Amino acid sequence: MSERPWETTPGHTEIREVLLWNEFGEAARELARQIVASGFEFDVIVAIARGGLLPAGAISYALDTKKCASLNVEFYSGIGETLDEPMVLPPFLDVDSLRGRRVLLVDDVVDSGRTLQMVVRMLEEQGADVKSATLYEKPTTVIRPDFVWRRTARWIMFPWSAQPPVTAD
Repeated sequence: MSERPWETTPGHTEIREVLLWNEFGEAARELARQIVASGFEFDVIVAIARGGLLPAGAISYALDTKKCASLNVEFYSGIGETLDEPMVLPPFLDVDSLRGRRVLLVDDVVDSGRTLQMVVRMLEEQGADVKSATLYEKPTTVIRPDFVWRRTARWIMFPWSAQPPVTAD
């Protein structure tokens, strides 16, 4: 049994990768250090919403920039359930405005990699120079991010999605 009992869920015996808030802060700063060390000078940070919103925000603070945007993409429809293909949702990012720009694309995890691959391709087709950063990379991915904090095959529990949604009940 894990020393951190929240790493498993009742009825599930697999160990989970659990990211705590304080670890998240350090993970974002480590990604920022990797980006700076690489010499990549971006014009804008683009978050893949929803999962990439918090990491992108934390990285933007660590790198002292307010040049941020987001792109809404849906692929996972439930735990372990996906749509046939990732789908861009409104409100839409003005991708034409990224033509010729250096984009730092941020998401929380690259699992299958299909979402990241689709967005990188879409931005590159618009003439953007894209580098990607994720907190986690899974071994099942079809695309590797340029910057990654940790690699794992485990199911990941993020601090912002570990609790059920708040309802009026």
